[in-house]
Amino acid sequence: MALPKNLRHGFAPAEIEFLAENEPITVIPSQRMETLQLINGSYGPFRPPLKNLVPLWLARTLKRKHKCNIVPPEWMDVDYLKAKLEQEMSQIEFSAMPFRYMEIAHILLGCASDDIPQAETARTLLKDLREARQSKVRSGLKDLDPHYLQIDNLGVMEINEIRPFFSRAFNELRVLTPAGGAMGGDSQTTMSGAQSSMG
Repeated sequence: MALPKNLRHGFAPAEIEFLAENEPITVIPSQRMETLQLINGSYGPFRPPLKNLVPLWLARTLKRKHKCNIVPPEWMDVDYLKAKLEQEMSQIEFSAMPFRYMEIAHILLGCASDDIPQAETARTLLKDLREARQSKVRSGLKDLDPHYLQIDNLGVMEINEIRPFFSRAFNELRVLTPAGGAMGGDSQTTMSGAQSSMG
């Protein structure tokens, strides 16, 4: 089945979130469980209150069955997010965040909000952070040229959102730019940072 035009040059959000489910996260089991032998590896044994490192998808499954509590990553701490938001608003560069922070936060806030201190405040701060970063991307459009673009510290979901537009914009600019123009006539287009690996 053909994908809609707006999705043909990138991943659907659900696909990106699916990939993020392989990210490791710490859980505290609420009951004793023996080692789980799975296709992609073995996890456990689980002995409360000892912590275990498991893939996010497994943590979500155990949480839904009331068999564990999830330890949220340090970057979901409210004070940390407030500092990141302030940094985002006060500097030109994007602040450094985990590559899959948006997807991980969405999953955890959906399935384990009771394990996240001040979960609603964290949710609001993450939304504000996302909006500040989107505004920064829009403001950077004026710096586009057909040869080079560097955007560091973007997350995979953010890259996926801007990739179709930036790819088309680069192509259009290259058509409009005379040969032998800037960069000594080098017509090679490079997207450093914004075209980083997505898995």
